[in-house]
Amino acid sequence: MSLFKARDWWSTVLGQKEEFDQGCLCLADVDNSGNGQDKIIVGSFMGYLRIFNPHPVKTGDGAQAEDLLLEVQLRDPILQVEVGKFVSGTEMLHLAVLHSRKLCVYSVSGTLGNVEHGNQYQIKLMYEHNLQRTACNMTYGSFGGVRGRDLICIQSMDGMLMVFEQESYAFGRFLPGSLLPGPLAYSSRTDSFITVSSCRQVESYKYQVLAFATDADKRQETEQQKLGSGKRLVVDWTLNIGEQALDICVMSFNQSASSVFVLGERNFFCLKDNGQIQFMKKLDCSPSCFLPYCSVSEGTINTLIGNHSSLLHVYQDVTLKWASQLPHVPVAVRVGSLRDLKGVIVTLSEDGHLQCSYLGTDPSLFQAPKVESRELNYDALDAELKELQRIIKDVNKSQGVWPMTEREDDLKISAVVSPDFDSVSVAPDVEVGTDLVPSVTVKVTLQNRVALQKAKLSVYVQPPLVLSRDQFTFELTAPEMTRTVAFSVFLKGSYAPPELEGNAVVSYARPTERYRIQSEQFEDLWLITNELIIRLEEYFEKQGSKDFACSFSGSMPLQEYFALIDHHFELRINGEKLEELLSERAVQFRAIQRRLLTRFKDKTPAPLQHLDTLLDGTYKQASTGPVVVPLPRSADFENQVMALADAVEENQASVFQAFSRLRSATHLLLLLVRLWQKLSVDQVAILEAAFLPLQHDTQELGWEETVDAAVSHLLKTCLSRSSKEQALSLSSQLSKPRDTSRLKKHITLLCDRLAKGGRLCLSTDAAAPPAMVMPGGCAPIPESDLEERATEQDSTELFSSHKHLTAEPPTPEVAPLQGVSE
Repeated sequence: MSLFKARDWWSTVLGQKEEFDQGCLCLADVDNSGNGQDKIIVGSFMGYLRIFNPHPVKTGDGAQAEDLLLEVQLRDPILQVEVGKFVSGTEMLHLAVLHSRKLCVYSVSGTLGNVEHGNQYQIKLMYEHNLQRTACNMTYGSFGGVRGRDLICIQSMDGMLMVFEQESYAFGRFLPGSLLPGPLAYSSRTDSFITVSSCRQVESYKYQVLAFATDADKRQETEQQKLGSGKRLVVDWTLNIGEQALDICVMSFNQSASSVFVLGERNFFCLKDNGQIQFMKKLDCSPSCFLPYCSVSEGTINTLIGNHSSLLHVYQDVTLKWASQLPHVPVAVRVGSLRDLKGVIVTLSEDGHLQCSYLGTDPSLFQAPKVESRELNYDALDAELKELQRIIKDVNKSQGVWPMTEREDDLKISAVVSPDFDSVSVAPDVEVGTDLVPSVTVKVTLQNRVALQKAKLSVYVQPPLVLSRDQFTFELTAPEMTRTVAFSVFLKGSYAPPELEGNAVVSYARPTERYRIQSEQFEDLWLITNELIIRLEEYFEKQGSKDFACSFSGSMPLQEYFALIDHHFELRINGEKLEELLSERAVQFRAIQRRLLTRFKDKTPAPLQHLDTLLDGTYKQASTGPVVVPLPRSADFENQVMALADAVEENQASVFQAFSRLRSATHLLLLLVRLWQKLSVDQVAILEAAFLPLQHDTQELGWEETVDAAVSHLLKTCLSRSSKEQALSLSSQLSKPRDTSRLKKHITLLCDRLAKGGRLCLSTDAAAPPAMVMPGGCAPIPESDLEERATEQDSTELFSSHKHLTAEPPTPEVAPLQGVSE
């Protein structure tokens, strides 16, 4: 057996000073591409989640920019990543990320890119579970024999198994005698969880036994349990291995049997699914990770084992078949299919070295020639050194201090002079003596490498030579364009020119260095964007430029704007429910107190009729209803009411912050509308009066109902399609809507009618303008019966100014129209 290096197929280093462990690496088709190609998912303790799709041009290439599909920083450290069917109602793969106090499930999707950067990937949070105990690791599978979905089991640091049925929490069970958590795996054939306890023994627990055992929240010590309180958690089988385990893996190669693989600190164990030892192997080096996989030989099992000597061993049962040298100590190893290359070994070190490799050898056909021994000629060496120094000195003198780099010209100019005179002279009635003056045609060709603006060609010749035309103007708007012009040269005068050469000069302007404003929050773009436009306008005004104008030709970012509206409205609803709950608790407590005081003041004592029990229940009652405020059971009712009051105050602060963000986003949206439709100052003032009517948000009068009434008025007056909409009667009452679908539909309609040429004015007799084409990315809303019905429903709303707004009570929900989208 020979010792070879693992052949490097692709490798990279993740981040700086980040830490990784065995649960931080996973290989799967996480974006559900369906082509059978795996993606590499890596999470770190610094909270970074990365997804790679390596495609090296040649073997051994480092990571390219396009290899990284996604990189996002989550707030909490990532303990483990897994891919499975974790979302109900679908069998598509999703990504589960385990944090110390939270479990998050994401969907990973990619969209086709419209530029050279390629496809764009993003993750979307499907659901999350907040954990009451600190997590250690997790496993997943079809617990209880379910089909078409995967359940997740998380082991906490204090030995509790928490089972989640996708979006729901099922139950939690404490493992008996647990001191320190160990590795955890699930066997689908026996429907069991297998772990290694702190007693250094492998333990197996049936899922059905876990499901019907006593709830972990109500457990008692074993000697105190009663027969009627539930079933005891009994282990299925145990096996003492005499050492701590690093990892556990369960492999099922057929329907009749499965094997349990346990990697210890000094030995490698293979167990049957009933706990009997199938074989064991004493290891020569301290192992760091392992991975069992199917063998090409029937009845045998192959296992990859990495150790702290930076070696990767391949075992077939207990026989060492191959050993390869790695450039790092692996803490996790996986095998997958990458770019139609099956069996790629992916290893990850604790400091972030990620490598894709394969096992093999490359023959070395080169033989080093024999070195001829000869004496050194120091005189010849000195002469050669002086000659090299002279060459270096000359080069520095000719090129200056900084070396000049060659660069391809933006524009190439070529001129061709006709060898013959023109058949018909273009000289305008110019004669020398009695003969007609001849002319010669010259063709000048311009070829641009990049887009150029206002290219101007000027030609000059020595008198008495004259040109039929000496200036030409071009618009080279696209790269690699070719323009050819022709002009004639003739003699004007009775003397000879001093030379027959001319000069052609081209002046042009290149497009300026673009500014990019980028932010993770949509509303944060407002201040920077507005300040940039103000400074640009001031700069070009000082330069005396009159043709400068700012414009916007993209699609309106209504989806981001609507998300802020929904968040603000949700906080308002939440605040109303909190206030109702607080009032309900206070009224209930005062009523019980009055009844008890009446009984206590009575001269003839009467039975309390369980009023004390009711008071104690109210006293210890946890808040229920649509809004859940967690309170300690031992807290008195005053503390409970105070907690509700604190929740109300905290929600009010959140509403204030959300309203501030909504105002910033509204300013940005109105700015984009102004640049999009080139609105005047008066028209912008009308929009600001409609969208920014309030300085503060209250429960009695909120932003949503006020803006909805104002936008509805604009749709019925200056933006109406017919005089019938302008003659509608309106009521004089504003009320909080049930949702924001109607407001979002009206905002979409307003953008649509502005795109079709609508004018904003205070007069109600503005005729409906003809339809216009919307800019790229904004599809016009079809003039359908649905919009007509929506207009009729809104026919009873009107506002006279942005300070006095009225609207009718909310109407039944109408499905939002498909309008302007991102």
